[in-house]
Amino acid sequence: MLDQSHFGDLADPAVVLLVFIVGACVGSFLNVCITRIPEHESVVLPRSRCRECLAPIAWIDNLPILSFVLLKGRCRTCGTSIPGRYLVVELLTALLAVAVFVRFGSSLLFLVHFLFIGALIVVAFTDLEVRIVPDRISLPGIALGVGVALLTWSFGVEDFPTPLDSLLGVILGGGLLLAVAWTYERLTGRAGLGGGDVKLLAMIGAFLGWSGVPVTLFVGALSGSLWGIGLMLAKGVGRKHALPFAPFLCAGALFYLMWGPEFADRFLVIGGRSWSP
Repeated sequence: MLDQSHFGDLADPAVVLLVFIVGACVGSFLNVCITRIPEHESVVLPRSRCRECLAPIAWIDNLPILSFVLLKGRCRTCGTSIPGRYLVVELLTALLAVAVFVRFGSSLLFLVHFLFIGALIVVAFTDLEVRIVPDRISLPGIALGVGVALLTWSFGVEDFPTPLDSLLGVILGGGLLLAVAWTYERLTGRAGLGGGDVKLLAMIGAFLGWSGVPVTLFVGALSGSLWGIGLMLAKGVGRKHALPFAPFLCAGALFYLMWGPEFADRFLVIGGRSWSP
């Protein structure tokens, strides 16, 4: 539940604008990660450059959101079109930063969940572009989620999974998708899910706890199914058309982060008891 003491910060437009700007700057770095991680390149060095002409990008042309608009989506040096993904990621990260700030206020939970969202954005867009869920994000993310759970539990921070909830989330997240993948392959003779999706849901479980896993999987499967049906109707693709599943799992995780506990308490009740721990 949103702490009423946060409303003072939320009422200050300057604070919200600052959060938006910081979010956009982080989004710019996430674009570097999305571009370089699949190529096994450093995300720190060398400095940003055009992927076509390799010309270094001046700081004035590297301002999040603004530079893309002013340059009309083209490299100043060679005129090559800059992928629209750069603008989308920067804007999405900025908006999600504001959303998480509204949800959790200026607290440790805001920083933790914003870091988690950054990882989800990198995973989702990497899978969309090159069909890879990078281990460089999901595996450290599992350890980080459990570590944060231990830290917040030690300091008595509420609204974050306990270490046990986090560990159960890892086990349930990884185990559930492994079972689904095994069953699908046995029934159809085709591999339906990759190991990257399994590790991703384990990471999500580490940050959201075990109760976040079923909701994430439910929302991810539902949104993926609706998207697939839309493609079938709009473009006539067949039922065997492969869709990257990670973006839909990430969407499910975002849903649970923002509204999931309330959703679980309202709709997911077993034996008269609340689903949420």
